[in-house]
Amino acid sequence: MEENSNLTAERSLEIIRESIERSQRTITRNSALPMIWWGVCVVIFSFIIAYLWKNHGGPAWNALWAVMWLVGYVGNWMIDKKNETVPTTFVGKSISYVWTTFGIFCGGIGFMFCFIGNGILPLELIMPKVYAFGCITSVISLCFGMGTTITGLIIRNRIIQVCGLIAGLGGFFCALHFPGHEQLYVMAAVAVIGLVVPGVLIQLQNQK
Repeated sequence: MEENSNLTAERSLEIIRESIERSQRTITRNSALPMIWWGVCVVIFSFIIAYLWKNHGGPAWNALWAVMWLVGYVGNWMIDKKNETVPTTFVGKSISYVWTTFGIFCGGIGFMFCFIGNGILPLELIMPKVYAFGCITSVISLCFGMGTTITGLIIRNRIIQVCGLIAGLGGFFCALHFPGHEQLYVMAAVAVIGLVVPGVLIQLQNQK
C-alpha cells in the first residue's frame, strides 16, 4: 500500500513537471510576435517623442508613452487571439505578474516626471535638477532588463536571459552619458536588444 502511494506521489510530481515544461515551451513559442510587436512600438515612439521633444516643446511629449501602451496592448490582444491557447498556469501567472509590476512602477515614474516637465509638480519633490532627467531612462532600462531576464529564467530560455541582461545593464550605463531627448535613442536600442532580437530569434526557431 505504501509502495503504491509512493508511486502515485512520484507520478503526480512527474505530471506537474511535464505540465510546467509544456507550458514553458508553449509560452516561449507564443512570445515571439508579442516581443517583436512591443519592441517595434517602443522604437517608433522613442524616435517620435525624441523628435517632438527636441523641436516642439520639450519633455512634455513623454506623455505619448501612454498612447504607446494603449497601441501596444491593442496589438498584443490581436496577436494573442491568433496564438495557441495556453491554460492558466503558475508559469503564465508569474510572467504576467512580472510585467504588470514593471508597468506599474515604470508607468508611475514616467507620469511623475511628465507632471514635473509640465510644471504641475515641483522638481524638488523628486530630486535635484542635475539628476532628474539623467536617471529616469537608466532606471527604466534597468527595470526593463530585469523583467526580460526574469521572464527568460521562468521559461528557461537562454536567449531571452542574455538579451535582458545586455539591454538592462547596457541601457542603464549608456543613458547616463546622454542628455535630454538623446536618451530616447538609448531606450530604442534597449527595446531592440531586449525585445526585437530575442523575438526574431524565437520566431526563426519556431519555423524550423
